[in-house]
Amino acid sequence: MSIDRTGSPADAPADPRSGSPQPGHATPYRMTVTTRQSHADAVALADQCLGDWLKDEGHAEPPPPAPEPPPPDGGFTTPPAPLVARPPEAAPTAVRHRLGDRVLLDRDAGPLLARSPGAPPGHYTRRRLRTPAPHGTRQLTLTVATERGGPTWIRLEAEHLAATPGLHTPSVPVPELVHHLLPLVDALDGSAEVRPQPRVITAAEVDDVIDELCDPARRLPIVIASVPADLDPRAWAAEPVAPLLHKVAGLAVSYVLDPGARVAFNTALEFHTVYGGAVRTYLPDVDPASRRDAQRHLVLPRHRIESEPRRAAALLAREPRRLADLAPLPEVLARVPVLRVRPAEPATPDRTALAAPAAEPSDRTGLTELVGELADAQQLGADELQRVRRSLHRSHRRELHLRAENELQGTALRRVSAQLRVLNSRLCPPGESAPDPAALLDQARQGPDSFTELLARIGEFPLVSFTGDEKETLALDAHTVGGNWVRLTWDGLTALQEYATVAVHGAAGGDFKQWCEHAPLGGGQFPPRKAVRGESRTVCSHGKMRRERMFAVPSSVDPSGRAFMGAHLRIGGGRTAPRLHYLDDCSGSGRIYVGYIGMHLTNTMTN
Repeated sequence: MSIDRTGSPADAPADPRSGSPQPGHATPYRMTVTTRQSHADAVALADQCLGDWLKDEGHAEPPPPAPEPPPPDGGFTTPPAPLVARPPEAAPTAVRHRLGDRVLLDRDAGPLLARSPGAPPGHYTRRRLRTPAPHGTRQLTLTVATERGGPTWIRLEAEHLAATPGLHTPSVPVPELVHHLLPLVDALDGSAEVRPQPRVITAAEVDDVIDELCDPARRLPIVIASVPADLDPRAWAAEPVAPLLHKVAGLAVSYVLDPGARVAFNTALEFHTVYGGAVRTYLPDVDPASRRDAQRHLVLPRHRIESEPRRAAALLAREPRRLADLAPLPEVLARVPVLRVRPAEPATPDRTALAAPAAEPSDRTGLTELVGELADAQQLGADELQRVRRSLHRSHRRELHLRAENELQGTALRRVSAQLRVLNSRLCPPGESAPDPAALLDQARQGPDSFTELLARIGEFPLVSFTGDEKETLALDAHTVGGNWVRLTWDGLTALQEYATVAVHGAAGGDFKQWCEHAPLGGGQFPPRKAVRGESRTVCSHGKMRRERMFAVPSSVDPSGRAFMGAHLRIGGGRTAPRLHYLDDCSGSGRIYVGYIGMHLTNTMTN
């Protein structure tokens, strides 16, 4: 048994799971996706793609893989103890096959390592291929891993192992295997499909794309291309967008916005727009309400894409490559042990397998023990590297979360104080004794009973400014039955205030709709389905309907004193169908402006 380092410089730090050198070498290609395929089906498809590629390259076809014994307990074995706690000969080992001159294929499979007594059982299958390259060796590692109850993970790594220390290595291209594998396995990043080619998006699909952008579990960047006004979207997607995105296949989700989608997208994300044939890369943790956050997301203008296509493609690929290389492994893949090679015996029927050199039994036992100790140390190093990367990866989110929590608590205290002051001034005229504070607080928590009272108390929301016509709002009292509209409007204002307290610091983790979907416990609750990001394309482009939604804002927000407020809250249904229209300017002036609370404005469904 051996831990193979063929082609790797002896003094270069290496990734323990793949044997690749790290600093001073070209950034490797590392793709990490999930699939809805079962573990067995994913492995079969991967082996099929690998075999076809080897034949196309003129290499010997690999022998059929040895059948993996079906593990018990619903397809999984009981996880073993950590690798360091068992003898090296008990660890999963790989069988090596020679497919040509310096062409080596290693195969192994086994149970995932146990990280804790309660870790769910799981299984992995791995293939590692090494082929000759100028000044070194090309290495391709394909790993499929599955945990009970979870999706099937696929990781494909390609790297160049230099023959001598300090030798400059060429950039690692996207393996052709990626373009064949992604469509077969229906690869995913969260809910987003990872395709080798960009997909054209229509206006009806924009909300789904925005949800993907704001998904906190997203790992991959999302690259969105706009289309020049005078060109066909599918022609633009084929040339120049597809060649531009070739180097990020498997490392990013890619879309092309058709004209209708571009309008809807830019209306919903006013600080993160893309237009005029430009291409924009949206990194994870997008905050649509933050103007400062927009600076993180690279924009490639049309003139650079067309005048310098190769340089533009290299610039676009730089950040997705870096993120893929530095991101911590998902826990399932982190439980895959380091690869150990077991040379096959010379008498095996498979003549492509490498035979182990003859050795005295005592020497072989000592060598096996030594190699096992080195493998254990290597596993410890891999685990420590994973912990460090995970800690660094989470540090930014943790900081934003703490800032948001502190601000939310501070704002809650200020709101209570404001409520008490308002109620005290209303219930305790000058010269009279103050009422019980607890009674006042209970009254504040109850909310208003009418829109008249709601307008009188709207000052209790320090980050929400009402700039609309009070007559439109007061008229709702004549149509309200049972106070449901009033309570829902108050809940909406409460949620907008709590969202604004963290959005002004760029820590909301998304827009207001996303905030409603993941509202913190104990905070204001507003139904996410009633929070609408923007109006339809027809309403936005229709002169009369758009003018109806232009409401007053301070001149510091818009010099004209008015702004389009397409975002709204659904307060009720039926003929009157009240709506609350607002402008989220938390990343600018630090406030939310409510320009209208009243009956439903004109749209395509009204006469």
